[in-house]
Amino acid sequence: MYVIIIGCGRVGSELAKLLSGEGHDVVIVDKNPESFARLGDTFNGLTITGNGFEPELLKQAGIEKADAFCAVTNGDNTNLVSSQVAKKIFKVPRVFARIYDPQRANIYTALGLNIISGTILFAAMLRDKIIESRFSSYLIESRDLGVIEIEVKDTLIEKTVQEINIPEKFLVVAIKRLQGVIIPQPQTVLKKEDTLMAVVKVANLDSIKKKFGLEEG
Repeated sequence: MYVIIIGCGRVGSELAKLLSGEGHDVVIVDKNPESFARLGDTFNGLTITGNGFEPELLKQAGIEKADAFCAVTNGDNTNLVSSQVAKKIFKVPRVFARIYDPQRANIYTALGLNIISGTILFAAMLRDKIIESRFSSYLIESRDLGVIEIEVKDTLIEKTVQEINIPEKFLVVAIKRLQGVIIPQPQTVLKKEDTLMAVVKVANLDSIKKKFGLEEG
């Protein structure tokens, strides 16, 4: 993929290194040239100094052939304007903007932008750790689904995945074993000390916890 990243701070630089290391074509833009030092010696993408919302600079960055555009500077306004330019003017297929203010994040998400709010995600992660230690709702953007961990013991031992799945409510998607993580088949037999990773409808969370004997909190 050809990816343009606006902002070479901690998030932008790490994202650039990850994508570059996977073999993608990466261009990263920042108004402070000293920020590119975060990329290290192994980064083999292109760096451009300037403002990420200027059309001419974006053309220089190759936005007309970009597959994805990520605005992750420290300023909400810069990220919103840059992403709007990429989406509305240059028709980039995948556009993402990092937003700090949760209220603005909700507003712009409702307008159709792909908004990533670290504030909301981190708060949700902490909430889940405090209230539902085995459940993570932040992994699914719709908030209708979550991921729950269940230790296999007692009546679950020797049952198959198919036997415990509940259509439209609960689906085992991975099993953590001493030997590693596996993606199960319907006939996979559960073993003692397995840990199930299952997708669950949030609306059915209480009934699922009760069914599998999970303690509150």
